[in-house]
Amino acid sequence: MPSSSSRKRLASVVAGALTVSSLLISGLVAAQPAAAADPAGFQNVRINEVTSSNNDTVELYNAGSAAVGISGWKMSDDSFSQQSFTPSSTTIAAGGFVTFDSPKGLGDADKLVIYTADGTLVDRVDWASGKAKPAMARCGGDGSGAWVTTTTAATFGSANAGGCPASIPAASKVRINEVTSDGSDTVELYNGGTSAVSLSSWKYVDNDTTHSAVTVSSSSPSATSIPAGGRVTFNSTIGLGGNDSVLLLDGSGNTVDSVTWAANGATPSDERCADGTGWFQTAATATFGSANSCSGSGGGGGGQTGQLLGGGGSLTSGCTPEAPSGTGSTPSGTLAWPGGLDVTIADNVCAFTTSTGTEGRDVSGLAFDPSNPSVLWAAKNKNWLYKLVKSNGKWIPDSSWSATGKQIRFSNGSGQPDSEGLTVGANGHIYVTSERDNANNTVPKDTIMEFDPAATGSTLTPVHQWDMTAQFPQLNTGSKDDANLGFEGVGYVPDSWLTANGWVDPLTGSAYNPANYPLHGSGLFFAGLEWDGSLHVYGLNSDGTFTTFGTIATGKASVMDVTYDAGTQRIIATCDNTCGETHTLMKVNASGAIVPDVTYTNPAVMPVDNLEGFAVAPASTCVSGFREAVWSDDGIYGFGSGTSSYGHALYSGTFPC
Repeated sequence: MPSSSSRKRLASVVAGALTVSSLLISGLVAAQPAAAADPAGFQNVRINEVTSSNNDTVELYNAGSAAVGISGWKMSDDSFSQQSFTPSSTTIAAGGFVTFDSPKGLGDADKLVIYTADGTLVDRVDWASGKAKPAMARCGGDGSGAWVTTTTAATFGSANAGGCPASIPAASKVRINEVTSDGSDTVELYNGGTSAVSLSSWKYVDNDTTHSAVTVSSSSPSATSIPAGGRVTFNSTIGLGGNDSVLLLDGSGNTVDSVTWAANGATPSDERCADGTGWFQTAATATFGSANSCSGSGGGGGGQTGQLLGGGGSLTSGCTPEAPSGTGSTPSGTLAWPGGLDVTIADNVCAFTTSTGTEGRDVSGLAFDPSNPSVLWAAKNKNWLYKLVKSNGKWIPDSSWSATGKQIRFSNGSGQPDSEGLTVGANGHIYVTSERDNANNTVPKDTIMEFDPAATGSTLTPVHQWDMTAQFPQLNTGSKDDANLGFEGVGYVPDSWLTANGWVDPLTGSAYNPANYPLHGSGLFFAGLEWDGSLHVYGLNSDGTFTTFGTIATGKASVMDVTYDAGTQRIIATCDNTCGETHTLMKVNASGAIVPDVTYTNPAVMPVDNLEGFAVAPASTCVSGFREAVWSDDGIYGFGSGTSSYGHALYSGTFPC
C-alpha cells in the first residue's frame, strides 16, 4: 500500500502541488424517479449533435446506465409547434446514439427542443447564424461537453470526438456550475478557461418555451465578465421549479451549457463535481460563490448521475480506515466511464480482518477466475490471499476454501510478502506480485510468485518464484517509501492475443514467436510498476528463470493494477486517485508496439480513494450488453466517517461487453 509521502512525491511529478479532487460525494441516497407518465431515464437523453444543412439531422445520446424508450417523442424549433419524428431506433441503449432527420426545416439561426410523448421537455439547444453548419456538437464529452461548431458533420450515430475542433473557444469553457430551485433560484457560472469571458450580452432561460431569455446582467448588474477560474452568481427572475432546466446562451444566441433536474427540484442545490467539468450531483449544502463541496447524493440533474447503493454496518475493533493520499488530476482526454453510472458497495463492513497488519483494509489486487467467473480472487497487502464468491449481492470469502483467507509466504517459507497484484494464469494458478518483505520494509523485493489454489493448509508457499529486484535500483534507497513503489499489479496476457495482433518481439525486432521461448508456457506476464506507470513484460519459465521483454509506457504516472480483458481485446492499466481514477486500455498498433488506446475514469458516484484493484468479468457473463466490474479500496475510507461506504473495500458496477 503506497504511503502518504510516496504518493505526494508521485503526485508532484505529475502536476506539482495538486489538490484533492472535488469528485467526493457522501450521504448516499437514491435519485428520485421521473414522473410516471415519462419513460424511466428520460433525463439521461441529451441532444448531442445537430446540423441545419442537408437533411437537418439530429443526434440524441443516452448518458444513463439503462436503455430509454423514445416512442412518441416530439421535437420543435423556434416556432414551438411540436412535431413527431422518426428515429433510427425507438430505443436508445445506455451510452448509445439515435439519429433522425428533422420533419421540418432547421434554420440558419434556430433552436431545437426535444419532448417526451407526454410533453415533458427533455433537452434544448439554440444556435446563431451559421453555427450549425456543418454541425453543432457537444465537444469534450458526449452528452455533457460544450456546444461548438464542429469541423465535420460526419459523426452522427457515433462519438463526437472525430468532429470536434482541436481547441474549444474560450466562451465554451464557461459552464453552469451550481443551481437551486428553492425559491432564491440562484445560478452559479464557472469559467474553466485560461482567459476572462465577457457576459455583457449573455442570457439564460428555463425549459418553459413561452419564456423569453433574460440577460445575466439584468439579474446581476455586476456580472459583466467572468475571470479565468472565477465564478459569477445571479438569481433567476423567471422562476425555477421541479422538473426544470437552465440554458445559458452567449451574446449571439448559441447555447453554451444546460442542466436539467428531476421533479423533486434542485434543492438545496445541484452542483458539478468537479467544478466546471464533472457530473451534476445533488449537494448537501449549497456553496454558491465558492468551490463545490460535492458532499451530497448522486441524484442531481444533467441526466448523467448515478447512485452508490449498499453499505451499512459498524466498524469492528481494530478496523481502522485510512484516508486517501496523493490525489492528482484526471489527465486531459480522459473519457467518462463507459458502463453503468450506478455502483453498489459489494462487501460487508470490515470484511477482511486478519492476524497481520492493520485490520480490515489493504485489499489491493483483484482478478476474476476465467474458468469460473463466479470466483473473484483478491490480494491483501499484508500477505493474504482470498477466494471470494457472491452471496446476496456481496463478495464474501469462500468458506470451502478459507473463511478468513490464506496467508502467503516467500519460497523459503518465511517473510511477509507485500502482496499487491494478482492474476490467474492459463494453468489456473494464482500469480501474485510483491513490492517488498513487510518484515523488512525498507528493502525492495519485486517478485512474482506462483501459487496453486488447490494446495491444502492455511498457509501457501510458491510453486515458483521469480525475483526481478535487481532491475529496479531506483527503489533501493533505504527508504520504505521508495521500496513501496515497485510491482503494484500484474496481468497474464495469452500468446494468442500477442501473435494475432502482430506484436513485435523487442528482443528480436520481428513478430513475436512463442516457440522461441519453450519454457514460458502459453502467455506473458505484464507487471505494473507504481514508480513511473510502466509495464514490464516477462516470460516466466518453468525452471525458475525468466525472460525480460522490455518496458511499455502507459502514459500515466502510476499503475495500480493490470488485467487482460478478452472482451475488449485490450490490456487495462489501472491508476487510482494518483491519476484521477483512470483505466488505460492498451492495444497493439500498426507498428507492432503496445500503446495506450483510450482512457476512462471511474463512475462519478464513486469515492476518490486509493482504489488499487480493478477487475472485469469475462464476456461470457454479459447480460444486455454489460458485465460486472469490481474495484477495491486499499484504505476502506469511502467518503469518510459517518458515510455508508466507510469501512468497505469492494465496489461493483458494470462495464460494456
